[in-house]
Amino acid sequence: MGHRGRKPPQAQRGLAMVEMVITLPLLVLLLFTFGEFGRMLFQYNSLMQASRDAGRFVAGQAWNATLGKVEVSDTLRAQAQSVAVYGVPANPNGYPAVVPGLTTGKVSVTVVGTDHVQVSINYTFLPVIGSALPAFYGQSEPLGLTLTSTVVMRAL
Repeated sequence: MGHRGRKPPQAQRGLAMVEMVITLPLLVLLLFTFGEFGRMLFQYNSLMQASRDAGRFVAGQAWNATLGKVEVSDTLRAQAQSVAVYGVPANPNGYPAVVPGLTTGKVSVTVVGTDHVQVSINYTFLPVIGSALPAFYGQSEPLGLTLTSTVVMRAL
């Protein structure tokens, strides 16, 4: 009696190599996707912390006791933007931004009502592979994802 359903070892030669060639690119793509998602979450977490730090900085200095309301001067706004981007009110030592590509122009500091301040950061996350997927016809597909971090704090 012969073994049905089972091929001799010579017929199986090279099958593992073919399976690897088929599955390895998919596994590498999946691994790369997880890595990029983790990098995006790390940058978003850094933006959240930066907006909290800047909000805390502004909330501690924006209250005008004489008028009984919040006042944000241009100097205080510039210092808060610097805190959000570099972590310090002034950056004479040239510290790098907390997130690559973040500038003070992407940080807005506004007054909300009479006793609250709002710090908002808009940042475009770009994956490692580039800013757009090329298209065979029409326009390329942009890969940038806008991350927004907003915090509102009561002035002290």
